[in-house]
Amino acid sequence: MKLNDQAQNLGFRVGVIQVLAFILLAILGVRLYYLQIVKGEYYSEKAENQRIRFIPIPAPRGAIFDRNGKLLVDSRPIYNVTLSNEPIKRIDVSDRIEDYMRGLNVDRQFLIERLNFIKKQPEFETLVLKENATIQDIVWVESHNSEYPELRIELQPQRFYPHGKMMAHVLGYVGEISPKQLEKPEVKEKGFRPGDIVGKGGLEQYYDEFLRGRPGHRKVVVDSRGRVQNEIEVVPPQAGQDLISTIDLDLQIAAEEQLANSVTKRGTIISMDPNNGEILVMASAPSFDPNTFVTRSTTPEGRKEISGYYTNEQRPLLNRAIQGRYHPGSTWKIPESVAALQQGAITVARSNIVCGGGITIGNKHTRCMGNHGSPALPYAITKSCDGYYYRLALKMGIEGLIKMVEEFEYDKPTGVDLPNEKATRTPKYWKPYVEKREGKWSDIRTVFASIGQDTVEATPISMLRAVSVVGVEGKMFVPHLLKEFKPVSAIGEEAEPNFIPERASFGFSHAEPKIIEMTPQQNKLVLEGMWGVVNAGGTAARLKMANFEIAGKTGTAQVAALGKDVGKNKDHSWFVSFAPAYKPEIAIIALIENSGFGASHAVPAVKGVYDAYLLKNHPNILEGQQIAKK
Repeated sequence: MKLNDQAQNLGFRVGVIQVLAFILLAILGVRLYYLQIVKGEYYSEKAENQRIRFIPIPAPRGAIFDRNGKLLVDSRPIYNVTLSNEPIKRIDVSDRIEDYMRGLNVDRQFLIERLNFIKKQPEFETLVLKENATIQDIVWVESHNSEYPELRIELQPQRFYPHGKMMAHVLGYVGEISPKQLEKPEVKEKGFRPGDIVGKGGLEQYYDEFLRGRPGHRKVVVDSRGRVQNEIEVVPPQAGQDLISTIDLDLQIAAEEQLANSVTKRGTIISMDPNNGEILVMASAPSFDPNTFVTRSTTPEGRKEISGYYTNEQRPLLNRAIQGRYHPGSTWKIPESVAALQQGAITVARSNIVCGGGITIGNKHTRCMGNHGSPALPYAITKSCDGYYYRLALKMGIEGLIKMVEEFEYDKPTGVDLPNEKATRTPKYWKPYVEKREGKWSDIRTVFASIGQDTVEATPISMLRAVSVVGVEGKMFVPHLLKEFKPVSAIGEEAEPNFIPERASFGFSHAEPKIIEMTPQQNKLVLEGMWGVVNAGGTAARLKMANFEIAGKTGTAQVAALGKDVGKNKDHSWFVSFAPAYKPEIAIIALIENSGFGASHAVPAVKGVYDAYLLKNHPNILEGQQIAKK
């Protein structure tokens, strides 16, 4: 009876099984239809992407040369250890840190940063784990290929700065684009990717778009572990454009030597062609080695060195030429003299003002370094008569000084083609703050401002630009470092999908000067005073040279009250000049920080650069004369 019951249920059970099997097969069929028909193209492309890789071929950056074709910056091929994203997606990368540290001598914190960063990136991204791999690094990576398939050795270009610390502030350096930069929409629009190398300062940053080349790629077949099995296609990169700078390396070397031998070894020397604004020299001390950021940033020693640059009280990363703001002292008297003549505070025929040995405003007496009687403007410039300028500024009034600031564009950056330039701060900038704090702008502040103190903090580049106009009849050019970008040929044929168009040559785009209006007689009067500073017993008489007349102005700028102006609070030493005085070919400014009188320190530094210029361009003039000691 029991056997019969079981037989009766057999058909029902078979039917249930058949229905279940049909449902399962239907589900499987629908799934297969979805995968192969509906999403077939998507998964086919994904499978192809897992098999095919596009390995970027970095493009070498354009080289940088001086005006005579001497190499300043180049790229050289090196081997790098790169880290691929895909293989480490499936593992705990923290297990790799100790092995990487021992095998590649890479800093632990750097490793953690790199691994955390790459895990957040899309698949197939690659980052450099160590630049300039040694033979030992290469052997270690290749011998551990099966254990660490994410590591690969690649030949890539690396930036090289053959002159080390020299011109570091002008040239800048390169580094990997930061995560913060990648978040910016304008950066994303340009197609930047993690690991891309960009300029980080100086010309490298300002002209990055042109120095940076266009990368190529290798199209390869890889196996399941990401190892290259075959190469399908190679698209070569297009190199960046070579930059011909306005720098004269020979003069730059002379300026660097003068700063290195100065009392404090802190300051800046800038030289410019006043006829077009081309910068021949820009030296700032102390400096830094840009190679540290490029070749040693992954090692413990290199990261310590870089950290030291940021914490050093001497501020080696500061470009004092365009970012340092200092009281300019008596160098400020030159644009002030021009402005006073423009505004009618004095005239060519009547330029005499009493010196008085100083001036008393209220209960405050401000002295002059001598008692010069009632000098005319040229004599006041030659002897640097403070008493003259105290009274001249009071005649001009604070509004006259502000008008001067606007006329010489001290209220804005000069426009030099370098990033992060600071603007000079003047009474125009400080007046609202002073009036808010003190209730009014007092005459004593006008007196202090008349000699480049108190509310005047100028950048050396702005002072050189403004004073140079006296030598070239009022033409004030934008100082610049770009002479020319060289052209680069196209890559591929125009009809091809991987075509990269040619890049044309070009020069600096702001060539037209601003004209500072003054009559020939006014110009001659100021120039006569500057000529006398060097050639008629003025404050820079030690610079007088036969057959090469220099016009200039010294400056000694207080940074502390009298009696406290010693040691680190000693006066700043200035000298700004151009030569030949009546038809200048070159203008030079020197600032030596906390060293004392301008005539004692800045003048000899400038002489060293003039000697180098004459030795190169007019050697006959130097015959029988003493050349500045290096």
